[in-house]
Amino acid sequence: MHKLENLPDVLTAEALSQFLSLSKRRVYELMALKADAGGIPCMKIGRNKRVLKADFVNWMNKTKEEI
Repeated sequence: MHKLENLPDVLTAEALSQFLSLSKRRVYELMALKADAGGIPCMKIGRNKRVLKADFVNWMNKTKEEI
């Protein structure tokens, strides 16, 4: 699952962890940050956090531009 087009439209921390080669803990830390502070924009559904693929792609592009 290392191709962007293979990712589902709604992403879990596990999927992001595998795609980014980061620990799930680090992905959750990024989800906890506000978007303007470099965090991954996410939505909370009950106790679960999910990321829309479109938001993730925008986050990656924005992060890449800042480097």
